[in-house]
Amino acid sequence: MRNRRSPARLITALATIGALTVGAAGCQVDGQPAIGHGASLQESYAAAQLPAGVGVALLPLGGTQVLTFGDQTSEYAWSTIKVPLALAAQRHAAGESADVRADIDAAIESAIVDSDNDAALALRESLGTPDQARARVTAVLREGGDGDVQLAPIDDPEDIFGLTRWPLAGSARFAARLPCMPGSQQILGFMGEVSAEQEWGLHSISAPGVHTAMKGGWGEADEVRQLGLITWPDGRQLAVAMLSSREGETTGEGIAELDRVAQWLQENLEALPRGRCD
Repeated sequence: MRNRRSPARLITALATIGALTVGAAGCQVDGQPAIGHGASLQESYAAAQLPAGVGVALLPLGGTQVLTFGDQTSEYAWSTIKVPLALAAQRHAAGESADVRADIDAAIESAIVDSDNDAALALRESLGTPDQARARVTAVLREGGDGDVQLAPIDDPEDIFGLTRWPLAGSARFAARLPCMPGSQQILGFMGEVSAEQEWGLHSISAPGVHTAMKGGWGEADEVRQLGLITWPDGRQLAVAMLSSREGETTGEGIAELDRVAQWLQENLEALPRGRCD
């Protein structure tokens, strides 16, 4: 997690959002129940032979049925928590002066693009006391569809909620609501422009007209994770949360496993469920 501020970047235009049909059979994707997609994807995931400790959760925008693959052990959020933190700080600063809002915008850019911990701490401190910050970020997570995650308490003045245990399913639910939440477009733009340090996992997916946005998270050892979105040319989107957590695993080894997950997603790109905001 690099401590560096980057110059302002242009925010790329994001796909327009519409509606996903949900009927009695459950989440519908291209007229087919999402469970059908899940069954075939489970087979291909098994064939990929990813190791124990690697897991993925998928949820199309507008959907309710999270598809899970591999290990679903609840692990630390690390820097992926900077996404709801950034949105909470942006909203809280809305009534402040132009100078304050500019400082918050710069901190959001650094926290997301460069995973700058000092910038993330500035965002957390802008939300008030540790308890007030915890309540405000929790409110964003609840609005984002994760009704279960409990933010870790602030036990150290420099904590930014990274030690929160965030299940992949909850992370995917939040990511699937993020494009539909007021004020999220700037943050999503930064997630689409991450620095080289975070150019792995979803970033490696390549297909005509397909775009990805992501935020990585990692600790000193044993765990690497990522949350993000895949956007197809027609504007439909899929939320993805992935994790590699194995005892003794280095960050580089974890990244390599998440690159393998991205390769599996790439190979199944046409079969993946996708949707729009409801």
